[in-house]
Amino acid sequence: MKISVMKYSRVYITLSAIAILTSIAAMFISWQQVGAPLRPGIDFTGGTRITLELACLGENIGNNENQPPLDQQLDAEIGTEPTESTSTTDSNSNQNEANQACGDQIDIGAVRKVMAENGYGNSVIQLVGNNGRGLSIRTVDLNVDERSQLQQNLAQALEPFGRVDPKQSQIERVGPLLGKQLFTSGILALAVSFIGIAAYLTVRFQSDYAFFAIAALVHDVIITLGVFAILGLTFQIEVDSLFVVAILTIIGFSVNDTVVVFDRIRENLKLSGDRQSFSDIVDISINQTFARSINTTVTALFALIAIFLFGGATLRYFALALIIGFASGAYSSIFNASILLAWWRNRGGGSAGKSSRSGSEQDEPEAAIADS
Repeated sequence: MKISVMKYSRVYITLSAIAILTSIAAMFISWQQVGAPLRPGIDFTGGTRITLELACLGENIGNNENQPPLDQQLDAEIGTEPTESTSTTDSNSNQNEANQACGDQIDIGAVRKVMAENGYGNSVIQLVGNNGRGLSIRTVDLNVDERSQLQQNLAQALEPFGRVDPKQSQIERVGPLLGKQLFTSGILALAVSFIGIAAYLTVRFQSDYAFFAIAALVHDVIITLGVFAILGLTFQIEVDSLFVVAILTIIGFSVNDTVVVFDRIRENLKLSGDRQSFSDIVDISINQTFARSINTTVTALFALIAIFLFGGATLRYFALALIIGFASGAYSSIFNASILLAWWRNRGGGSAGKSSRSGSEQDEPEAAIADS
C-alpha cells in the first residue's frame, strides 16, 4: 500500500498541533491546581507513602497473638533515615479452604476523616488494588512515632472493611533533600540527552535535519507529559523517578525512527538528482520505511501492554508512559519530522531547498548532501 504523506500534510500537522495544545493546557491547569505541570510523586516532593491492603475474609494473614505491632511490620524506609526492617510472622494457622468473598471496598471518606483528625488533611489518598481493597496515602514527612500513631488509627478505621494484611502493606519515606536531588538529576539527564542527540544529528546529517528531529522529540515528550497531566488531574496519578527513565527511553526510541526516515531521504536525494521534488522524495522515503517503523513499534507495544497489564503497580505507569511515547514517536517520525523538513526545503531552507530546481543551481546542493 502506497501512502501520500505530503498530500494530507496539513491534516497530520493539525492533529499534532491539537494534541500539543491540549497537553499544554492540561499542564497549565495542573500547575494552577497542584503547583506543578504534573502531579509529583514522593520521589520528587519527599514525604511518606503508606500502602495498606486488606485481607479477604478467610484469608490467612498469620496468628494475631504472635504478630508484632502493625507499625513494626510495615516500616521500610528509604531516604535520609535508616531503614527499619519489615517483619511478618510465618503462617501458623491453616488456610480456610472455603472460598469466601472479599468484603466491601474501602470508604475513602472514612480514611480522609482519619487523616484530617490527625492533622494530615492535605494528604493524597487513592484506592488501589482489586475491588478497592487497597489504599495508598502520600502525606508529609513523618517520624517514627507519628507513623506508628497514624497506622494504628488507620487500622482501627478500616476494621469495618477488613483486617490490614501486613504482607501486602508497606511504608516508604523519602527525605526532602533526596527528592530535590532526584528532580534535579532528572532534568539534567533530559537536557544532556537532547543536546547529545542534536549534536549527533547535526554531524550525521545537517542542521535543519537535526532541528526537525528535535521538534519531533519535543512533540513526543509534550504529549506524554500532557496525558499524565490529565491523569493527574482526573485520577490523581503521580509521576516518580521511573517516569524520567520512561521519557529518556522515549527520546531514544523516537529519534531512532526519525534517523531511519531521514537517512532514506538523504539516500534518495542523491539518487534522484533534480528529477523529483523534495516532497516526492519524502513520500517515496516514507513508503520505503513505513512497514519497518510500524513493525518495530507494534512489536515493542505488545511487550509494553503485557507489562502494563501484568507487571504490577510499580511498573504500570512506567509502561503506560512508554506506550504513549512510542506510539507518538512513530507518528511524529513519519508524519511530522519529514513533513516539516519538506516544507522547509521547498521554501528554500537548507542546502537542498532548491532540489526541485534545475541547472547549475542544483549541482552545489547535491554536492553538499553527498558530503554530509
